[in-house]
Amino acid sequence: MTRISWDQVGNRYFEAGIDRGVLFVEGQPGIPWLGLVNFNQQQSGGESSPRYLDGIKISNRSSPEEFEGTLEAYTYPEEFERCDGTYRAENGLRITQQRRRPFNMVYRSKVGNDVAGLNKAYKIHILYNLKAEPSDRGYRTLLEQNEPLTLNWRITSRAVPVEGYRPSAHFIVDSRDIPTELLTQLEDLLYGTETTDSSLPTPGELLFLFDSYLDEVYDAGTPYTPVFATYDAGDPYEPVVETIDGGAL
Repeated sequence: MTRISWDQVGNRYFEAGIDRGVLFVEGQPGIPWLGLVNFNQQQSGGESSPRYLDGIKISNRSSPEEFEGTLEAYTYPEEFERCDGTYRAENGLRITQQRRRPFNMVYRSKVGNDVAGLNKAYKIHILYNLKAEPSDRGYRTLLEQNEPLTLNWRITSRAVPVEGYRPSAHFIVDSRDIPTELLTQLEDLLYGTETTDSSLPTPGELLFLFDSYLDEVYDAGTPYTPVFATYDAGDPYEPVVETIDGGAL
């Protein structure tokens, strides 16, 4: 047995910062969101609902949770205007108080420790089915020293069904846990490459991408029926070298 130690070097982790914001709207490729200041995550729901029988607690279930929060930024992409309830008419005229469109977004938070600082790792936050409610905005007269106005929105969500789990609108990828090649594949999807546009996988596609990474594919059919093409479920463009036939002889 080993006594618990609180002095292990490199095990003091902390999180800070927000960067690499990407906005996804109406099936369009991802749009970089510059000027993000803060995303304050909040949870609603999850309250305990105890049940009693003869004065004895027999269950203590919790209600479903909903993901929500507040978003703060100095500016936002033009594509976010409709999510903010602002529609464009002709020749630059904008009309506010319109129906707000839902959106998805991705951002990154940094993970540091007592050795590497904030260069240790990071988390990618993937958010689905969000709606933004603009907060009050105050415009002041110009002074000798002016601070930029920050824009704020209350963010609500509609959870997405996930097979085998409760519905969720918030998914997190920790670079300390994910295989390097899988992380590269995911970031190529989310951020795009020199030849492909940024795209957001659905929650089902995201779960499949992680569950099927490096899966082996076996043919359990008759040995007299050849397999013409077998692909690795982790990467549909890379064929499996070995195919094992488990059928009858």
